[in-house]
Amino acid sequence: MRWLVTGAGGLLGHEVTAALAAEGADAVGLDRRALDVTYPDALAAAFARHRPGLVVNCAAYTAVEAAETDAERAFRVNAEGPRHLADLCARHGARLLHLSTDYVFPGDADSPYPEDHPTAPLNVYGRSKRAGERAVLDLLPDQGAVVRTAWLHGEHGPSFVRTMTERARGHEPVDVVADLVGQPTWAADVARSLLALGHTPGTNGVFHATNAGRASWYDLAREVFRLVGADPDRVRPVPATTFGGRASRPRYTVLGHDRWREAGIPAPRPWREALAEALGRLS
Repeated sequence: MRWLVTGAGGLLGHEVTAALAAEGADAVGLDRRALDVTYPDALAAAFARHRPGLVVNCAAYTAVEAAETDAERAFRVNAEGPRHLADLCARHGARLLHLSTDYVFPGDADSPYPEDHPTAPLNVYGRSKRAGERAVLDLLPDQGAVVRTAWLHGEHGPSFVRTMTERARGHEPVDVVADLVGQPTWAADVARSLLALGHTPGTNGVFHATNAGRASWYDLAREVFRLVGADPDRVRPVPATTFGGRASRPRYTVLGHDRWREAGIPAPRPWREALAEALGRLS
């Protein structure tokens, strides 16, 4: 079976293509320059050329603040792109693993959101991602899976963890948001989960691919400082309103992992364990 990874130049797409290469899979990774998912003709040509049996869609518009004034582009990438991919997969008999986000939830919970919880995004980015989810699940009820992730960090591309690692080298205090709670997630662990899902026949619907546990951005920053040998007390807690911004952000987006157990696939490990290994690669 041939895998096709869209958005292969991004943080997660890079990890997925690397994981596939490591296991010797028949796989093709295409970045945005090689394949823009907003162009149906380009997608059809890619399918005709590569004939994938499974597509992993890592292509996404992820600029949460910019989406508030660039909704058309956000929906083209996050909603129309997945719809085009799902339509092609349906016509060619291919499976689709589509990446989504914790931002489809409103953040009003106090316990982890299960995979089947109703969605109610607060901002344009979240609404565009929810539209993409619906397209995949509607067009590929048996061959499509929506995989939500969150707070990604990794070796390639910018991330909050990389920023905090750089700030830890200095001596100044660092103000970090303490009232938004979620799940720091290592992209390499998400890639492993995606490969496991792809290798498991009959898996469809919604899965949550985040490292286990919960943390605020403040908690995460302190853990980064501690692991790299800096003083965690240099990190100062502040409310999210300190930094303003147009987009409303959910205060709590911890996700549950029941579907992995149902599929017989190990759920992602705790975020602190993953972070320690990730920082070892960055050093």
